[in-house]
Amino acid sequence: MTRELPLFPLQTVLFPGGPLNLRIFEPRYLDMVARVLRGDNRFGVVAIRAGSEVGAADTFTVGTTAEIVDWHQSDGLLAITAAGRESFRIEHASREPDGLYVGRVTLLAEPPASPVPAEHAKLARLLETLLAQLPSYPNAAPAYDDATWVGARLAGLLPLTLALKQALLEIRDPLARLDRIAACLRVESSLA
Repeated sequence: MTRELPLFPLQTVLFPGGPLNLRIFEPRYLDMVARVLRGDNRFGVVAIRAGSEVGAADTFTVGTTAEIVDWHQSDGLLAITAAGRESFRIEHASREPDGLYVGRVTLLAEPPASPVPAEHAKLARLLETLLAQLPSYPNAAPAYDDATWVGARLAGLLPLTLALKQALLEIRDPLARLDRIAACLRVESSLA
């Protein structure tokens, strides 16, 4: 399915099901949020490959739609809480006169739930330990037996480079994503 979305380039990768908290002050994004709240309540989050959040940005082509689930205004700033929904691929993007990026995107089919294989049971336990230390982590019911859910939550929470998080977002096979996370953790533990 192809649709047009306002795009929010950030120095982060949002995964489907993951939380995103933003403090918005730029007029282009304040206007975007107002339009989004009046419409279908979705915007696209794309990681920045080069550039910055406040100026021109070269982004990756795969991102995630975000749905605003809460907002409040204080001290002239708009604080929003959004939840990642569907992954997408940018087919074409342009920059409007106010600096807002808009993209024609194709929504990507999310992988179905699949069991966490025995060789990755430690990853599910690691995630359970991490989330126990984050009692305010906004999420639906845990699914520690679902490879898609475990991989997306770990990729979002672990202190990985932006490029690696982006690569993990682009992996469509949940078992391949867990394999990649496990390999990264093995490399990190061997260096410690």
